[in-house]
Amino acid sequence: MLDPAADPDPPPVTSQDHTGWCLFLDVDGTLLEIAPTPDAVRVTEPLLELLERTRDSMQGAAALVSGRSIATVDELFAPLRWPVAGLHGLERRDAAGRMHVAPATTDRAFEAARAALAEIAAATPGALFEDKGPTVALHWRAVPELEAELRRRLRPIAQRLGPAYQSLEGRRVFEIKPATASKGSAIRAFLAEPPFLGRRPMFVGDDVTDLDGFAVVDDLGGLSVAVGDAVEAQMRVASPRDVRALLADLAEGRPVVP
Repeated sequence: MLDPAADPDPPPVTSQDHTGWCLFLDVDGTLLEIAPTPDAVRVTEPLLELLERTRDSMQGAAALVSGRSIATVDELFAPLRWPVAGLHGLERRDAAGRMHVAPATTDRAFEAARAALAEIAAATPGALFEDKGPTVALHWRAVPELEAELRRRLRPIAQRLGPAYQSLEGRRVFEIKPATASKGSAIRAFLAEPPFLGRRPMFVGDDVTDLDGFAVVDDLGGLSVAVGDAVEAQMRVASPRDVRALLADLAEGRPVVP
């Protein structure tokens, strides 16, 4: 919940004054273009500089919210070390550097799903199995023509998981994670702590995995921003290039126009 002592009506993010707002950014498909494999993405020096200027303009109230692990996000964005939520909110590093890890025990149903995804990837040239420990994913960015067939095979795996797990069907990816946390719960946790406390949130994302985060910021009177046309949000931009333009507007104190 927003701090009741804070300004209940901060200047709109469409103005030049961004005081009272905070920023949450998804990574893949939002800050960075989708690559053929997760390991193929690169973060440029100009983007690192832009991110730092943007965070400074928000008085430090900015965080990354990703399906990647925090270790992988840190490696990508080094030497930057932002507040970050990883693994769809299962792990989180707050602005003070403290780590918070949600319970993420696995059971036989999850291990069976892990094995099934690995088996499908091994039998499907161009598909990629990604094992992130408490979450697993199957990517098929290199073979989009197999999407219908792969989703048909993955659907029964998801149905066998039970309520302890959540399956996420993103753009050419199928992911399984414990249901104990989400990007939305991570954003709520950040908002209970400085420097986010009392600020109105803006979250930029591109996929169904970001919908929990959109729901939270919309509920709190913030601004949800969708990249591309895969999901609905209050505001839409076309591509990561446009996200970087939006960040430049924030960094330079220019209005963000929906």
